[in-house]
Amino acid sequence: MAHLYIAAAHKSSGKTTVAIGLAAAMVKRGLAVQPFKKGPDYIDPLWLSLAAGRPCYNLDFFTQGRAEIINTFSHKVDGTSIGLIEGNKGLFDGIDVEGTDSNAALATMLGAPVVLVIDTAGITRGIAPLIRGYMNFDPDVNICGVILNKVGGARHEAKLRAALERYTDAEVMGAIGRDAAFEIPERHLGLIPANEATGSSAAETMISRLGFAISMGVNLDRVVACANAATLPPGVKDASRQSQTVTSRVKPDIRIAIARDAAFGFYYPDDLEAFERAGAELIPFDTLRDKHLPECDGLFIGGGFPETQLKALAANKGLLLEIREALAAGKPAYAECGGLMYLSRRISWAGESADMVGAVPADTVVGTRPQGRGYMLVRESGNGPWPQLRQTPESNATDIPAHEFHYARLQNLGENPLFAYEVVRGTGIDGHRDGLVVNNLLAGFAHHRNTAANPWVERFVAFVRDKSAKSNLASE
Repeated sequence: MAHLYIAAAHKSSGKTTVAIGLAAAMVKRGLAVQPFKKGPDYIDPLWLSLAAGRPCYNLDFFTQGRAEIINTFSHKVDGTSIGLIEGNKGLFDGIDVEGTDSNAALATMLGAPVVLVIDTAGITRGIAPLIRGYMNFDPDVNICGVILNKVGGARHEAKLRAALERYTDAEVMGAIGRDAAFEIPERHLGLIPANEATGSSAAETMISRLGFAISMGVNLDRVVACANAATLPPGVKDASRQSQTVTSRVKPDIRIAIARDAAFGFYYPDDLEAFERAGAELIPFDTLRDKHLPECDGLFIGGGFPETQLKALAANKGLLLEIREALAAGKPAYAECGGLMYLSRRISWAGESADMVGAVPADTVVGTRPQGRGYMLVRESGNGPWPQLRQTPESNATDIPAHEFHYARLQNLGENPLFAYEVVRGTGIDGHRDGLVVNNLLAGFAHHRNTAANPWVERFVAFVRDKSAKSNLASE
């Protein structure tokens, strides 16, 4: 099972653009690439998915148990593909000072050789002690090579290579010049998501450009050889063998409409697969262009950047009205972050304001600073529309792991609102609570992931199925 870990000394080193370029270059060679991303992230995986032509799966110590991480990895990488894992922040960074949740820990757990992407701006000979320190810090981490990024020119590259050759055993696998054309545009919450460019050539052009840069500046043969030399630890080997069994699919008996467009694209692919396993057919619709809500038993609107699509969202008045009426009539629905914003009365951002669905009795204001950012822990209050999470041997804790990243806040919230969650860690809607409940709608700022500790998809599908069955009985 060939696989590789792309890491860096610190964040903003360019590892995302390098990972995207590597995926594109390998695919152009005819290789199959299965991408992964460490941590809770939607934007990088969207780009990696587009570059590889396969869904990118997240591997996250906070929301997943170690067995779940191994199973996710093992089920998606096979003997015909190269697993490409992009890290987050720096190689040894994490919440735990012991490094148990770091990129290094994940790479070691999966037996993944590491390629370090180094931002070389403003450094020459000093790269040697940096790389020596990283290579010697943890002997269990297999750093198989270095890619020099943001190199200032031939002279700069020569100095860097000379220092590494003189003082380290690190193999330089390539060098990429400092070029604004290799930078994906950023906005208030990071890189512009690839789904905003779907249907245009912008994302494809950027991916092609990065793939070309990698092909020209990096020894791709050495990178692939490094991936092919990966040795699976025993636990991952066992999971890999078990992953060959075919998972049976359940014939869908309910339909759930899901917003998939330039405004809403933040979905975990394994969550979407969980809907299928639970017997739900996902029906995509475009909040910007579709005039009508698809015929459905329930509604799911995930995260995204509705504030960047204000005019188009507001102009689609017929769909806004249909969604508002459907929710008022009791149609089951779940919305996260951007979805919550869209369902509020109004969104204001950067001097502009526009009316939205109005199902949530509040106004959304998007500011210039994060309101909630990072990992969350929430605890069910008992007010949620779905039955409370039952404790199992896999999930015996009352705190549910999630994450949030929003610059938005709700204002003018109606009196006596019901909340499904108490916030143990994080911000949520008001610093103490999250998951606003309106009829059969649950909407909050927390991003939930379907895991053993938080099987929200199965619970939501069961809730929709129950409501659909009761509605059908009432109409007979």
